[in-house]
Amino acid sequence: MPSTKPLTSTPIVPSWREAGLPFYSYNHFLRQRFGGRVQKVSLDAGFTCPNVDGTVAKGGCTFCDNRSFSPSRRLPRAGVWGQIDQSIVRMRNRYAGCDKFLAYFQPATNTYAPVERLRPLYEEALTHPQVVGMAIGTRSDCVPEDVLDLLQEIAGRAYLAVEYGMQTMHDRSLEWMNRGHDHQSFLDAVERSRGRGFEICAHVMLGLPGESHDDMLATARELARVNIDAVKIHNLYCVKNTRLADQVAAGEVTLMGQDDYVQTVVDFLELLPPTMVIERISGDAPPDFFIGPDWCLDKPAVKRAIEAEFSRRGSYQGRLYA
Repeated sequence: MPSTKPLTSTPIVPSWREAGLPFYSYNHFLRQRFGGRVQKVSLDAGFTCPNVDGTVAKGGCTFCDNRSFSPSRRLPRAGVWGQIDQSIVRMRNRYAGCDKFLAYFQPATNTYAPVERLRPLYEEALTHPQVVGMAIGTRSDCVPEDVLDLLQEIAGRAYLAVEYGMQTMHDRSLEWMNRGHDHQSFLDAVERSRGRGFEICAHVMLGLPGESHDDMLATARELARVNIDAVKIHNLYCVKNTRLADQVAAGEVTLMGQDDYVQTVVDFLELLPPTMVIERISGDAPPDFFIGPDWCLDKPAVKRAIEAEFSRRGSYQGRLYA
């Protein structure tokens, strides 16, 4: 008699779990993709943002001074190759032997220009002999069809990641930030980007004023529902010369503590699909620009605390994903 026992499939264990990792780190992804360490080199192509120049708003994001998070904007701007070479020197001082790099158009909105301006910048970056791919930081309201067509063309011959500033799913928080777009704009950009061959990454911030723990986890569930390729996560931190700095000084905004952040990140990652690459789990800024919270300046310690919390729970990314 044939067995009537139902057939069951053995769950496939992701490679990052086999490697003993609690989440699908970007370093693990890049090593698999390129066969070794790959580092991003920040490029400043001189772009602005539509919420800076008055197109959708003025003054930029409440929390933002581009110089604080982008090394390329803190230096005299050389050409694309010159910036790549400068960054490679810095990276090799930190990562000896690294010879593969991603050209990362980072500060401001790096698709906010006509295709005729964008194409030569992107092409120049990709011709550098040590560049194996490219990442582009942008906004969901700055990817018209002709720009997406250009990105698709590039993705057909090189690794390309496009980072959209989602920040949160909650429109009230986007309004507080002075983003000048809503969450639907992000969803629209993602849908128009699907199937074009480039990685879709979302940038998300935790600890926004007025957002509860449940609000932040709602953003995690929304990311899981949308099911893009990758996400960057960091806490809201404060740098000088921003409206947020004034709000913190006036006691109007309280910045998230480390213990709360660690718990929230682990809760957040447990809800994400195990196939989603986690490109960042914390953020910081140079001391010359930085106001607080002090704990996020020690990124290795934050990473260790997050890993320790995963270990304490016996948990991992995707454990609660459904």
